[in-house]
Amino acid sequence: MKLSELMAGLKPDPAYTGWVTNDDQVFAINIEPGAETPVTPTDYAVVQMGIEGLDSQLNPITVDKTYIRAGQSTMRTGTQRSFKVTGDRYIGDEAQDYCLSHKLKYGTGNAVITDYVYFNVLTGKGEKGKVSIIINSDGSGNAGESSAIDIEFKKVGSTPEEYAYAAEAPASVKGGIAVDNK
Repeated sequence: MKLSELMAGLKPDPAYTGWVTNDDQVFAINIEPGAETPVTPTDYAVVQMGIEGLDSQLNPITVDKTYIRAGQSTMRTGTQRSFKVTGDRYIGDEAQDYCLSHKLKYGTGNAVITDYVYFNVLTGKGEKGKVSIIINSDGSGNAGESSAIDIEFKKVGSTPEEYAYAAEAPASVKGGIAVDNK
């Protein structure tokens, strides 16, 4: 599913306040990196079909030092953003088929790097950056069970930039999701 399809009829409200569930978070990837015509985020593939868990982590990088008469100090020197996706294999889903392709399972370096957006559908606020795709499992489980997948996406290069899907307020909000009344 393309991001534009997921967001059809939804208008995030940057002023939204209230509870957020993991279902309100969207993680979408560019499945055509290096295409002749640049791919816009609205054409990214949403990572959701068969996905049970999306674990987004901000892993701080720190340096600890002890100073005379001041004691120990910790300084944060960076942040490693990562996403871990777990769930069941669904053949025919654009995002899964791309990530679990032979090229990516065994690829290295730039061949496994792509663009991503991660944002909240209620506010439209999030981030945009680049990730390296790491396949931990392309199908596991016991007889009679669904084939489980485990994929990690780790930030590559510079700090992700702020991203906003939309800036206009919704016509109404139902069940925490902004809905277009057109």
